[in-house]
Amino acid sequence: MDTIHFTIVTPEGRTYEKDVMKVTVPTQAGDVTIYPKHAHLISVLRPGEILVHENDSEPNYVAVSGGILAVRPGGLKVQVLADTAERAEEIDIDRAETARKRAEELIAQQRNMEDVDYARLQAQIEKEMARIHVGNRYRKLNIK
Repeated sequence: MDTIHFTIVTPEGRTYEKDVMKVTVPTQAGDVTIYPKHAHLISVLRPGEILVHENDSEPNYVAVSGGILAVRPGGLKVQVLADTAERAEEIDIDRAETARKRAEELIAQQRNMEDVDYARLQAQIEKEMARIHVGNRYRKLNIK
């Protein structure tokens, strides 16, 4: 059975690297599931969760804040170049909640905010929401 060599790289280094059965990635065009022999693809990521299926059991969850997806010709090598990537088990949900609330407060306090500042805070909120979602999903699955 074919597998995909899947890698997530951030500015800090490799976050994930394994041969997997399939992977689902949040792109600007929607979630994309990549199987072995997938067509060549380059896409922009949106903040969200990556589901990595190493086998038929429960997937591994990774929160990303944005970046680029590259599916190499032949579909057996997939790379995510992420702004940030955090495995579900490493996410501090309380810290993510605090960061999200702080960004929302800053938006609410500013009346004449520059567009770039608003966009930066909105991106921070989206990043933290992805972290919270992935962290909560992981914890629910491991409580059962």
